[in-house]
Amino acid sequence: MNFKEWVPWNRKKDANLAKADTDHPIFSLQREMNNMFDNFSRSFFDPFNTKEFGFNQSAFTKLDVVETEKEIKVTAELPGMEENDIEVTFSGDALVIEGEKKEEQEDKKEGYYLMERSYGSFHRAVPIPKGVDREKVEAEFKNGVLKVSLPKTEEAQKEIKKIKVNSN
Repeated sequence: MNFKEWVPWNRKKDANLAKADTDHPIFSLQREMNNMFDNFSRSFFDPFNTKEFGFNQSAFTKLDVVETEKEIKVTAELPGMEENDIEVTFSGDALVIEGEKKEEQEDKKEGYYLMERSYGSFHRAVPIPKGVDREKVEAEFKNGVLKVSLPKTEEAQKEIKKIKVNSN
């Protein structure tokens, strides 16, 4: 017997058998059942069903950040949320927007009782450069849209220098 035959990954006959086992209809059925249970548990524990669409909770909260010469504007879309569900803070050099939504629905009729609860939270941190006047920051929430205005200090506005772009 040759030494190479003792090494499992060099046995061609066994490699073909292992490959054939994964193509077997029973293994295919098992994979499909595993996927079905994974999708069910994912949608059961994720009330906004964001994983099914390839989102994570942070990506679910859409943010727009626009910087002008005088200020930085941050806009967050938070559909279905109330003003008291949202918290806006500064943490270090970042503007932190976080919130939590809890919903409860109860329906009692003759012959059945329905109780549904859903919960979702988000946390987004936007790095803010130096030169923002933290004392003049304003936030407004209306129709599910949060707008935060971060005015720049006088010194930060003076430091802006335009650079000419040349083309060859």
